[in-house]
Amino acid sequence: MHHEATLISTVAVGFVLAFSFGYVADRLRLPPLVGYLVAGVLIGPHTPGFVADPALSAQLAEVGVILLMFGVGLHFSASDLLAVRGIAIPGAIGQIVLATLLGMAMCWLWGWGLGAGLVVGLSLSVASTVVLLKALEERNLVDSPNGRVAVGWLIVEDLAMVLALVLLPAFAEMLGGRPVEGHGASDMPILLELAVTLAKVAAFTALAMLLGPKVVPWLLARVARTGSRELFTLSVLAVALGIAYGSAEVFGVSFALGAFFAGVVLSESSFSHKAAADSLPLQDAFSVLFFVSVGMLFDPRILIREPDAVLAVLALIVFGKSLIAFAIIVLLRFPIGTGLMVSASLAQIGEFSFILIALGISSGLVPSEGRDLVVAGALFSIMLNPLVFALMGELQRRSQGAQTAGGDSFFGQRHYEALGRELERIKERAEERTKAHDLKLQGLLEQFPILSLVERQDQEALLLMFRPKSASPGDRVIRRGDRADGMYFISSGAVEVKVVGRTIRLDPGAYFGEMALLTGERRTADVIAVDFCQFLVLDRRDFNQFMARHPAVRAAVAEIAEQRREMNLAPPQEDETDEASARAAS
Repeated sequence: MHHEATLISTVAVGFVLAFSFGYVADRLRLPPLVGYLVAGVLIGPHTPGFVADPALSAQLAEVGVILLMFGVGLHFSASDLLAVRGIAIPGAIGQIVLATLLGMAMCWLWGWGLGAGLVVGLSLSVASTVVLLKALEERNLVDSPNGRVAVGWLIVEDLAMVLALVLLPAFAEMLGGRPVEGHGASDMPILLELAVTLAKVAAFTALAMLLGPKVVPWLLARVARTGSRELFTLSVLAVALGIAYGSAEVFGVSFALGAFFAGVVLSESSFSHKAAADSLPLQDAFSVLFFVSVGMLFDPRILIREPDAVLAVLALIVFGKSLIAFAIIVLLRFPIGTGLMVSASLAQIGEFSFILIALGISSGLVPSEGRDLVVAGALFSIMLNPLVFALMGELQRRSQGAQTAGGDSFFGQRHYEALGRELERIKERAEERTKAHDLKLQGLLEQFPILSLVERQDQEALLLMFRPKSASPGDRVIRRGDRADGMYFISSGAVEVKVVGRTIRLDPGAYFGEMALLTGERRTADVIAVDFCQFLVLDRRDFNQFMARHPAVRAAVAEIAEQRREMNLAPPQEDETDEASARAAS
């Protein structure tokens, strides 16, 4: 049974050890991710004892990356990306180029070839978005201007790595390697392959930005109307994983990048907060497996075989990349604080680095010890990253103190304030949409107090269930003897209910039509509009589903319906036109 339960054993042992060592790390005042990495080392193939399935762990970790990037996209709109383009695009490209050249120089000193230097340099030049987001979330900096710049910078890096992964197999033989399966030199001219790749990425981006905001929110609205929490959670996961997988298969972009754009698409809708809340537990769980999988790749023997090389790789990641990024940001005339934040963000490597180095080894460009060096650099840079953030934070506070002492203005103030104003405008627009939506919901609850019995998390779905309908004076809204089609809530205008010799007026805030829905009988009264009316209609199917999920509302509606039935059966009184008796229903 044990060998047949590889998935269960990998997940179970990975979670148990990650929890154990994560808790120990926290008690030792270390980041929990240090414990996750140690857990991965212990269940990896390079240490004795239980060995988890590395390929399976890597795929589970990829799910974590997808969900995490989806969550980032939910809070990072397309407007945010455009706002930071002036610093993220030139900064990320310049940093990749210079860091790659440093890596090539280091490999040249080791006696490795040009191709090996290029692959290793690219692997060390790109940071891990997962590690960055964890660091920003712990410090509540994701929504800050500097945090937006850092995330935008890494998104540009991810786009650049997509191109690198396409072009590297095409250039493998030219750089001294061997053809990679499916990427032979005769497959397609290099320039044509580059053009096709760029066209695919552009097509995916255009499709996601133009079609996605119309299709995805519509789909989730239909699911939310069912009132099923599990279906909504499932739909969120289907959107995230489906778009990520489809983008990789059809357009050739990475899973993480596809998931990020899926989140961006959904960020403009009113479901973003609910989607983020529903996917957060899975994000946290699977992101732990990402760090465990990194630890599994680490071979501790590299510390004995090549200690100098490990230190050189670590120095390039932590110091070389950080200094390059800081210099670029200063040259772009942005503040020192922004430079320190981005420098700390880039002082580590992660998921794309493993993909690049694996491709370099399979193409014969990089010797096998290159993977061990890159994984060692990733492991130790991730462990050191919290310390780097703490150091950069202290330097940032000191620089701000020096600037305050020197006067009101500071270096890069104009660019930083312009960026801050743009991000603030974007934030205000998003808050206005949210506020308008909340006001609409609040107004509905105030006008129809009975709906306040609905649980807070389900009020959003209730709002989606209503279908607007209008009527002009003299229109017959409900005809006696008809089958019940729905329950009507009067938003504006007035109607008259004609039942058993009575004529009863209903004004805004009243509702009618529930009795026939509850009993399954035909309509027992005529309802005629006496003013220009606006109704919110709960269709029969939605009414049945809604009442089944909310017994408190059903009990209240049934009680009032019973009172109305008794009033309808009683002999008519002369004073039955007052407000107290004006809530008859058909």
